[in-house]
Amino acid sequence: MATMKQVAEKARVSTTTVSHVINNTRVVSDDARERVLSVIKELRYIPSAVARSLKNDRTHTLGMMIPNNSNPYFAEVIQGIEDASFKLGYNIILCNSDDDPKKQAAYIRVLMEKRIDGLILVPSGSDEELTKLLADEGIPKVLVDREVAGVAADLIEADHVQGGYDATRYLIGLGHRRIACVAGPDTLLPSGGRVTGYLRALAEAKLEFRTEYLIHSDFTSQGGFNAFKQLLALPEKPTAIFVSNDLMAIGGICAANEAGVKIPQQLSVIGYDDIALASFSTPPLTTIAQPKHDIGQLTAQVLVARITNPALPLRREMLRSQLIVRQSTAKPEN
Repeated sequence: MATMKQVAEKARVSTTTVSHVINNTRVVSDDARERVLSVIKELRYIPSAVARSLKNDRTHTLGMMIPNNSNPYFAEVIQGIEDASFKLGYNIILCNSDDDPKKQAAYIRVLMEKRIDGLILVPSGSDEELTKLLADEGIPKVLVDREVAGVAADLIEADHVQGGYDATRYLIGLGHRRIACVAGPDTLLPSGGRVTGYLRALAEAKLEFRTEYLIHSDFTSQGGFNAFKQLLALPEKPTAIFVSNDLMAIGGICAANEAGVKIPQQLSVIGYDDIALASFSTPPLTTIAQPKHDIGQLTAQVLVARITNPALPLRREMLRSQLIVRQSTAKPEN
């Protein structure tokens, strides 16, 4: 790889002149500029982003931490973040914590060492180590979907309570009275919000809440498969199930098919997120669509604004989800 010194020697100028041409920091004669640019092209010289960042105190790089890169929901949020970041002149370094707080903390330290200008974090839980790590680092940060206790940061989220309520109300409106819920981990705020909405809709309709109808799982298709098997083994089976994400709903539909339970004739299923796969499941999945791309774009825009002006007041933006009706829900048979 060519160096700045080699460019300078071949163009018959100083390395300082080469630097000024690259960074446009001082007037350079047209003749010298043309020679430098010609040699840069000839040698295929690539300026050091690290060196430029040390000089400018900016890398134009954002770090992003997600808890599970196998979940298509995060892929669609990331796409929104990348689209907006690219337009704003920023690159993304993506890390995956696998819902492991220790791995999460280690990767955050790695991102800091890379001199990122800002951090986007979808936290894997909230513990003292994470709180201390984020509080100690004065870096601009935006949290997505989940707050971290004791950390002052911008927050972009969807209204999970309303989403859980809308899903359950829709099932009630179809005539269902035995409605179960397969939730995510009870330690995560989005999961808790969706359960709160579910319980609120039941109470409003004066329907009894049955503890055996609420199962906490892990947001994976296997977790949904296992939860459905448990629900379908009950003496009085539910006629409808609200599932806290689409992956679990799709896994649950597989369990229902294996048990010979017809969807939606014998069991209605509604998911959450509206990942791309939801419309291609069998049957296509009714779901609560999160504005994933909008969440991503707004997250990047808020973070870059925070980098540009750290004194801005903290923002908390809550976006509304939408019910998407497909073929996995219907009126109960009896």
